Amino acid sequence: MKKTGVILLIGVGWMIAAFTHETPLPGSTAALGRKLFFDPILSRTYTISCASCHQPAHAFADTSAVSTGIFNRKGKRNTPSAMNTRLQVSFFWDGRASTLEEQALIPIANPDEMGLPVDEAVARLQKNKYYRTAFKQLFHENPSRENLAKALAGFERTLETNDTPFDDWRLHENEAAVSAAAKRGFALFNGKAECIKCHFGPDFNNVEFRSIGLFDGKQLNDSGRAAITHRATDLGKFKIGSLRNIAQTAPYMHNGMFKTLAEVIDYYNDPDKVVPHSINRDTLLQKPLSLTNREKQDLEAFLRTLSGKEM
Repeated sequence: MKKTGVILLIGVGWMIAAFTHETPLPGSTAALGRKLFFDPILSRTYTISCASCHQPAHAFADTSAVSTGIFNRKGKRNTPSAMNTRLQVSFFWDGRASTLEEQALIPIANPDEMGLPVDEAVARLQKNKYYRTAFKQLFHENPSRENLAKALAGFERTLETNDTPFDDWRLHENEAAVSAAAKRGFALFNGKAECIKCHFGPDFNNVEFRSIGLFDGKQLNDSGRAAITHRATDLGKFKIGSLRNIAQTAPYMHNGMFKTLAEVIDYYNDPDKVVPHSINRDTLLQKPLSLTNREKQDLEAFLRTLSGKEM
């Protein structure tokens, strides 16, 4: 039988991905990054790849509140989508990385995720004939921290969404692309629901960090951005993420505490009902929105139009 693709070698509880000599070499940096993104060679135990937590079927996010890494270790925060990152200026919920290249290497070394020091990951790639050849072909040098980061970031930059029903409606003036409920929801998004104050632009996000009231110092004690800046004013603040493909990326928030979009909308409608003693909540959320049930449904209908074709 002819050998093609990836051979999975099972031994001592480890799964090792090895490309055969017949596997075509990638023709671009992004194509190389894609292979690396799906290859568990970058994890300590050869069992976890980037795609283990950033799943294509879920807009490159995860379906768990927090993801599971090597040795079944649980992460600290919800896995955000790896899509629509090209225009972002910071990464991770607390913004600790300022470039995609910087972001790409951090999960590899994180002991709760892939758990492999980056220098060891590079050494593996240098010993692997397929990857050594691929890196030399594309970068004219052996694998390194820098070109590993460039390859992974190059792939992530290809994961852009602009083929949604919303885009068809607003950019291409196809009135039939979305429902009447979604159109009402879009009006609410820009008006009564006040979503537009934090979610705007081509990806419906923002470069700011905001506290939406999910910190109370007790059950909810992730200090967020403050752990990076050490400023009391940043307590409980988190990155404002893109809303593109939001219907595919449940559960929601930095801790995955809301399972559905309806729960998210209910929270924003009246945060005090969910977290009555929040600390440092943004002034935008001081008063209930007083959305009716129909308005909540219309708002959700609009958010669902932001999903593109399945990857």
